[in-house]
Amino acid sequence: MFRSLGALVGDLLVVILFVTIGFLQHGTPLTSENIVLVGWPFALGVLLGHLAIRAWNAPFRIWPHGLFVWAITLAATMAIRTLFAAGTEVSFIITTAIITAVGMLGWRAVALFLTRGERRRPKVVTGAEAAEVDQAGAKAAGIDGDESHEIASSETEAGDPTEADIPSSERDASR
Repeated sequence: MFRSLGALVGDLLVVILFVTIGFLQHGTPLTSENIVLVGWPFALGVLLGHLAIRAWNAPFRIWPHGLFVWAITLAATMAIRTLFAAGTEVSFIITTAIITAVGMLGWRAVALFLTRGERRRPKVVTGAEAAEVDQAGAKAAGIDGDESHEIASSETEAGDPTEADIPSSERDASR
């Protein structure tokens, strides 16, 4: 839950930073009113992107989650800006696409790098390594190596227990 909320906040911070830098580059006064007036289409686009792709399932993934959230954000923002005649010149669309892609995908790449230890998968043990693991487990349990072989061989090949493995109270008395 916290990661998905963090992903939403991260994307919102990217678009707010983009809007703020745009104001500074164009010499527009940097007021909270201006940021809200220009930033709300971006914020709505981010929300739509997160809802459409269900980003809470894997909030830090770059593909497909991050890329689709970015694309939906860009498309929704430009559609809203077109509807309200807020300006969607080609140079603005290209600039917006590049900067928001770098920001929205970039922070995800950093987050994936920083949380890589949490996603480590256990080592798959096969063949001779499995026998060594069984022997080590038997020794830790205090069972002699020959006894562990006898225990393992007391099961049938299908893995079903033999009659000797079933307690006498549970055996079929009709035999």
